[in-house]
Amino acid sequence: MYQTSYKGYIDLNHDPDYSSEVVVTYYLEPAKGQDFATVAEAIAGESSIGTWTHLETLSEQTKQKLSPHIFSVDKERGFIKIAYPLDLFEKGSIPQILSSIGGNVFSMKIVERLRLEDIEFPKELIDSFPGPYYGIPGIRQLIGIKKRPLVGSIMKPKVGLNPAEYGELAYKTWKGGVDVIKDDENLTSLVFNKFEDRVDEVLKAKRRVEKETGEKKIYVFNVTAPAHIALDRAKYVKTKGGDCIMVDIVTMGWSAIQYLRAQNLKLIIHGHRAGHSTYTKDPHQGISMLVVAKLSRLAGIDQLHTGTVVGKMEGGPQEVANLDYFLHEDDGFIDHLREDWSNLKPVMPIASGGLHPALVWPLVDTLGQDLIINFGGGIHGHPDGSYVGAKAARAAVEAASKGIDPKTAMKKNPELKTAIEYWTKK
Repeated sequence: MYQTSYKGYIDLNHDPDYSSEVVVTYYLEPAKGQDFATVAEAIAGESSIGTWTHLETLSEQTKQKLSPHIFSVDKERGFIKIAYPLDLFEKGSIPQILSSIGGNVFSMKIVERLRLEDIEFPKELIDSFPGPYYGIPGIRQLIGIKKRPLVGSIMKPKVGLNPAEYGELAYKTWKGGVDVIKDDENLTSLVFNKFEDRVDEVLKAKRRVEKETGEKKIYVFNVTAPAHIALDRAKYVKTKGGDCIMVDIVTMGWSAIQYLRAQNLKLIIHGHRAGHSTYTKDPHQGISMLVVAKLSRLAGIDQLHTGTVVGKMEGGPQEVANLDYFLHEDDGFIDHLREDWSNLKPVMPIASGGLHPALVWPLVDTLGQDLIINFGGGIHGHPDGSYVGAKAARAAVEAASKGIDPKTAMKKNPELKTAIEYWTKK
C-alpha cells in the first residue's frame, strides 16, 4: 500500500526557493521493517496533497503545482528536509500551518518517532503575521532601561496568598530593586485570590513604589483562560493602568494567542511555556522549542520563557543558547528570538527556573544582556526575606552586566554575599 501511494516526492536536485516555499526539517525514525525513504515520502504526501491510495480526483496539474519536494535525505542522522509550496498554507494562521506539517504525520503507523525540528518561512508568510507589538526595543523604552538585563521575579508561593498579601509582597520586591514581577503559571482567578482584586492591590503597590523610587515597574498578570475570559481580563488590566499580561501559550493554544494579539490592546504579552516539554523534551519526538519560539514570535509574543541553561528547567546551553544544536545555520531559539526576521520585532527572552544570584554571571556570559532574569525562590527564599533577596538579585545583575566579578561584588554588597553563600552551600 505505502510502497506506491506516496511515491514521487523525493527530488534531491530540487533547489528550494526560500521566497516561495516553506522549508521544514524533520527528524525521522521509521517503524520496524519500513524503508526510510519510503516513510519520508509518506510524510511529505500526508502533510500536503497525498493520501494512502491513488486518487482519481488529483489532477496532474494540481500535483505539479502543489507537490512538496524532499530535497535532503540523511538516513544516517535521521533528518529530512521538505520544501512545500507556499500555496499550501493559509496566511496568518498558525493552526492551519501546524495542522498541515505537525498533524496527521505524527499518527502514521509507519512512523516510529518523528520530530518537527524547524520551519523556515518565506517573507510573504512571515509578513502575514503581526509579530510582537513592543518586542525588545519597546519593552526597554517603556521601562527606561537601555542595556542591562531586566531583573524579574515570580511571586512565591505560586498560589496561596490573598490579593492584599500579593500587593504587599510586590511592593517589597519592587522596592528592593526588581523591575518586573509576574504571576506564576497556575495563578489565574482562584477563590482565595480573585483576578480583579489582585490587579487592584498590585497596581496600587506599583504606583506607590514608582513614586518612592523614581523607577518604572512592570507587573505581569496571568490572564490564561478560555479566550473570551482572557480578553476580559486583559481589558481590565488595561483600564486599571497595567502594562503587561501573561499567557500560558501551550495550554491556551495558538488560536487564543493570535486572538488576543489581534485586539491590539497595546499591552506587553508575556509568554509562559508551561507544558511545552510534553512535546519538546524528547530530542527524537514531538516539536522543537525552536519551532515554538518562531510561532510565538509570529503570534505576537513580546517576551518568552526560554529556560536558563544553569537553572532547574530542561534546556542546556546547546539547545538554549546556540551552540551547534539546531540544523538551520546552527540557530538556537534564543538567537532566533533576537535576530532580524523580516519586519517582525525581536522578542525578549526570559531566563526563569531555579535561579539565584550566584548563577547570574554564567547566565549573562552565555545569554548576553538582552533578557529578563527571573528569580522566584532565589529572591523569596533569601534568609533575610524578599526585600533583601531583591536587593541581592539587583546587585548581582548590575555587577554581572558591568563585568564586575562575584567576589568584588560580594565585598560591596552584604545582601549579595549572604545570598551567594547561602545557595552555594546547599
